[in-house]
Order: sequence, then structure tokens, then C-alpha cells
Amino acid sequence: MGRGRAKAKQTKVARALKYSSPNTDFDQLQKELSGSPSQGHRDGRNADDPYEPDYSRWVDDDYQSWGR
Repeated sequence: MGRGRAKAKQTKVARALKYSSPNTDFDQLQKELSGSPSQGHRDGRNADDPYEPDYSRWVDDDYQSWGR
């Protein structure tokens, strides 16, 4: 039971997405697709994303010592 309600919600969302016309920022899209770093940290991380991992502590790691 309950499949009808779930399907109705999915149909409603699908129709809303299909017929909506969001404003697209083509300049931002071009920057994102070209791979240029966003305005954030100098290493390309997004300063606004709190879930972006911080790998800065491993940047100066000596990888040669691992092979010993």
C-alpha cells in the first residue's frame, strides 16, 4: 500500500521540473564547465561549501618517504 501516493508525488515533481523555466547563469556555467577555479580559496576549493574536505595539511607531504 502507499504506491499511489508516492507515484503521485513523483509525477507532480516531474511535471514541475519539466515545465519550469529557471534562470540560467551562462557565465557561471561556462566557468564551471571549463574547469577554472571558482572565487574561493587559492587552491580551487569553494569557500562557501562547509562540506568540502580540507586537504591543505597534505599539500607539503613528503611522498618519497613512503616508498622506504
